[in-house]
Amino acid sequence: MKMLGRLSVLLVVCLALAGVAHAKDDFLSPDKAYRYTTRVEGDRLIVSWDIEKGYYLYKKKMGVVASSADAQLGEPLWPRGEDHTDEYFGTQEVYRGKVEVPVPIVIKGARPQVLGVELRLQGCADAGLCYPPQKWQTEVRLPAAAAAGQNGKAGGALSALLGKKSAPAGQSEFLPPDQAFRFGAGLPQADSVPLTWVIADGYYLYKNRITIESATPNVQIGKPALPQGKPKHDEYFGDTEVYYEVLEATLPVARAASTKPQPLQLKVTYQGCAEGGLCYNPITKEVAVELPPTAAATALPADASAASSASAPAVVSEQDSLAAIVRHGNIAVLIGIFFLGGLVLSLTPCVLPMIPILSGIIVGQGDRLTPWRGFSLALTYVQGMALTYAAAGAIFAALFKTAPQATFQQPWILITFALLFVLLALAMFGAYNLQLPSGLQTRLSNLSNDQKAGTFVGTFIMGALSALIVTACVAPAIVGALSVIAQSGSVPRGALGLYAAGIGMGAPLLVVGASAGALLPKVGPWMETVKSLFGVMFLGVAIYVLHPILPDAPKLLLWSVLAIISGFWIFSLQRRDGSPAPAAIRGFGLLAMIYGILLLIGAVSGGTDPVAPLANARQMRGANGAAAAPEQALAFQRIKTVADLDAAVASATAAGRPVMLDFYADWCASCKEMEKLTFTDAQVQAALANAVLLQADVTANDEHDKALLNRFEIFGPPTIAFFGRDGVERKNFRLVGFAPAPRFAEHVKAAFAS
Repeated sequence: MKMLGRLSVLLVVCLALAGVAHAKDDFLSPDKAYRYTTRVEGDRLIVSWDIEKGYYLYKKKMGVVASSADAQLGEPLWPRGEDHTDEYFGTQEVYRGKVEVPVPIVIKGARPQVLGVELRLQGCADAGLCYPPQKWQTEVRLPAAAAAGQNGKAGGALSALLGKKSAPAGQSEFLPPDQAFRFGAGLPQADSVPLTWVIADGYYLYKNRITIESATPNVQIGKPALPQGKPKHDEYFGDTEVYYEVLEATLPVARAASTKPQPLQLKVTYQGCAEGGLCYNPITKEVAVELPPTAAATALPADASAASSASAPAVVSEQDSLAAIVRHGNIAVLIGIFFLGGLVLSLTPCVLPMIPILSGIIVGQGDRLTPWRGFSLALTYVQGMALTYAAAGAIFAALFKTAPQATFQQPWILITFALLFVLLALAMFGAYNLQLPSGLQTRLSNLSNDQKAGTFVGTFIMGALSALIVTACVAPAIVGALSVIAQSGSVPRGALGLYAAGIGMGAPLLVVGASAGALLPKVGPWMETVKSLFGVMFLGVAIYVLHPILPDAPKLLLWSVLAIISGFWIFSLQRRDGSPAPAAIRGFGLLAMIYGILLLIGAVSGGTDPVAPLANARQMRGANGAAAAPEQALAFQRIKTVADLDAAVASATAAGRPVMLDFYADWCASCKEMEKLTFTDAQVQAALANAVLLQADVTANDEHDKALLNRFEIFGPPTIAFFGRDGVERKNFRLVGFAPAPRFAEHVKAAFAS
């Protein structure tokens, strides 16, 4: 009859959810979907759940309570479940498969032979059925007291800590410390250990007096994740937070991959008081747990960095600092920091090419140009750039988990936009008039008498395209915002930060727009000269855009041709009356031609750097004509897949060596700066002398590259990760963006010494 009753309930639920669960689905009854067994180990009741495939139980809907008066069950030590989102309860922690839940047993009087237990649960099926709450009664036979006492190994550390419920009469009105605060460690996960304190009535535990240490090598522990306590003011510690009844915490653990269980020895210190006025001395317990095997190394969360000593504050990476600001910081501080970051980025080579683009648009206005119109065009251009960063960054971070710049560095896209800049340059040289078709101009004129709408729309689009094409570097500020958007779902705050960074990057462009109308001539031959000058700058931008896909020699050759032709043109400029241009202008043209010739020599001799075209020739010949040793770079071991990474880190761990992993791409300008200016430094090479150097080339941005980036929850290079000799990443030392050699050398030493 009991089974028929449950089947009747199941039938009613199925009919009520007919819109979700199809009639063809053959759902199990609750007792078939969620089978359990019980056993007693020392002073703990172990409830083992065997959940059928396709079904799950809600952690917050489960409970284990005693149904008899002569014994009491403590708070179950719930293991960590998995996050699940459904239409019934939203996002919840659920259990699947096999789960074991230890429950402390507290005997109030004479030890009973049988303990009555009530199991409370509620779960659902993936196919769409959600069961009503269940309450199942069962009985557990308790072993004799002597047997229980001899089973110390089975009972674990908690058995020794629980003790009796109350002190012997006449000794004290207060409970002994181990009875007032019963502590135990639950079943550990691969990357965490659950901790539980059962606090007696009338007692409380201080939040800021809980500390955890570990002397186990090759395992890092983080700061315990503690819930918010209740505010309290007392005579011992003033205003503080305390816990009553039950405290559940999670201790994050970082360690290398291991095929065997790994022991972990913890020393846990805590302190609490009684409401009656007694404050206990700090209590220290040593607990031994066994971490299960794990196929991949685990890392500490960004907000639970490795525990540090009192004398040395924990190191927080630049990316994590920015992430914390985006996640929790004041809105004004968020906008200000990202605006300043964008302002600094505006001085980098990634942003400077935007100036000739905008200037070309402004100069093309001819006699319609005024200071106000120039500023309005510049503001429109910057808005296109900033809004594109905000929108594209949020979309890519939330949906695709990759940086927009990586997508826009495909060769066919770069070639297309390089040709676009060449066409714009030809228009500046007067080869043709770049304008809308007459029919479309007529339609736009009906909307706006002077065609301002069309001009501003085109300028906005050009700003949006420039943001995605020219900004090849992945700056730390942008990476931090993207990381938070993807990890925490704070799309509005992350997008706001990206928008502020875009405005900061465009601030110099606003100055260009406001000053162009006042400083540049409106009509006359000089106007044509200025337009031609901007045509030359557009050609320079086209070469810059092609940098990621061109070999070194053709790059130098293109710069050489541009410099020689431009220098000759400037050298040949004449005044309005036909006389030669001023000597300063002609001298600048002559210097440009000389520089172009040096670039040509550098291209022939194997040079790679337009700023130092003859560097390769100098390295090949010493001061006395003897061959000079070339500048040595770091010798990286290339990896392609996550499996390659795990194997390389495991090999380094076996050899007792730390690891540095460098994410690189051909289209990453800062990566090449690191190779040229940082990795060749003697101090940096000395700091990395004993390290295994790995490099992940993510230029192709294929599935293997994306898997590596997702493994570290990053969006692109340059990003550098450091692993200790234990094979665990020191996440709080992760470095994003370019770092000069002296700072990088100190950073490496600190990362490997942590």
